[in-house]
Amino acid sequence: MKEVHLFYAPGLPECAELPAEEAAHAVRVLRMKAGEALLATDGRGSFYECTLQSASPKSCSLHIDRVIPGEKYWHGEIHLAVAPTKNMDRMEWLAEKATEIGMDGIHFLLCHNSERRVLKTERVEKIVVAATKQSHKAYKPTVAELTPFAAFLQQPGTGAKFIAHCLAAEGELPFLFDLLPAHGDATVLIGPEGDFTPEEVERAQAAGYQPVSLGRSRLRTETAALVAVQLMNLKARIS
Repeated sequence: MKEVHLFYAPGLPECAELPAEEAAHAVRVLRMKAGEALLATDGRGSFYECTLQSASPKSCSLHIDRVIPGEKYWHGEIHLAVAPTKNMDRMEWLAEKATEIGMDGIHFLLCHNSERRVLKTERVEKIVVAATKQSHKAYKPTVAELTPFAAFLQQPGTGAKFIAHCLAAEGELPFLFDLLPAHGDATVLIGPEGDFTPEEVERAQAAGYQPVSLGRSRLRTETAALVAVQLMNLKARIS
């Protein structure tokens, strides 16, 4: 069976063409020509069966033959807010794998103990787009800019809110999975390599975030974040 390549065209359906990078991949790498069929997504929940009307490495115009609603495999909105690690490769790995599992947004936090205090999201955005296409999803997660912890807590949001930290003794905090709603939005905060400070945990609680545990093992930041996404996904999955 011929492999189906999914293209990301956020301008669809109003702008029926591939972005420059996608056009270059279609023509230079896949050797596609005018008249060939392709599958694209707008990243907002729809697939588009299209025919290439023109094909050049800089521009590919499309004729939309059919619009197919994309299936979302989880209820509600799944959001992860994480303090990026000093090693950016770990955050890129996290963004890729969390996108493959399924989430609606990844947000980056600037915390007191953060070792990385500057973050350019362009590279993360490209990785998320590639992971969305690779896993054939119609929903691309949003990638938010690095935001100070206090400012993030003030942002409006709906649904259940949790903060995972290691400051409590083993067994004191409830397990995240047990508190997650089966239907509804959820956001989980994951701290930096040095964890959240007690003051940050207190501020999060005052803002409505409930402290939780991710299990008995002590996890790296990126591992904890991926576990949180997986737990949210499992609890909200559509059978």
